[in-house]
Amino acid sequence: MVTLSGPAGSPYRLAPSKIIALGLNYLDHIAESQSVKVQGFGRETPKEPVLFPKTPNVLIGHGEPILIPAFLEDYRFEEPRVDYEAELAFVSATAAVRSRRGGLGAHPGLHLLQRREPEEPAANRCLRLVAGKSLDTFGPVGPRLVAREELGDPQDLGIRCRLNGRVVQESRTRNMIFPIPRILAFISRNFTLEEGT
Repeated sequence: MVTLSGPAGSPYRLAPSKIIALGLNYLDHIAESQSVKVQGFGRETPKEPVLFPKTPNVLIGHGEPILIPAFLEDYRFEEPRVDYEAELAFVSATAAVRSRRGGLGAHPGLHLLQRREPEEPAANRCLRLVAGKSLDTFGPVGPRLVAREELGDPQDLGIRCRLNGRVVQESRTRNMIFPIPRILAFISRNFTLEEGT
């Protein structure tokens, strides 16, 4: 559980039962990401949103340290690295089932580290993706949750990632391949979105 500054400054405790993440939604990130290239993706646009789960243990508050687990050294990666990704996150304000949408909130998120061996079966790649994106501390959020009515145009928000104070990624939500209404409709078609998802 993470506590954020909620609408009107009230504390908001973020403790989702599930986190549903979206991959390959920015062409510029697809082009820059070594992990995406390793997984065999090119610059082609996905035909529908690419979803994957993250576990709630990833969540940490704004400014908290992201801890790289020591056990990763056991894998003897040729090029060990952690990929950063600045993102927009929405929190469902109400339950949303089968394409009914809950309210929107926004905060940056992060998911990191994938590895693929060329001869590795697809099922193993999938497990590595989920495990790599769900390591403890690999989901910083905050510092505040913004109510939909305070947000302005969610399809034209600035997104920036800083690594130790240095800007390493910058984009805008208008550069998303899939717009927010389509993403929410697609996710809620597949999963019940309880409040706080």
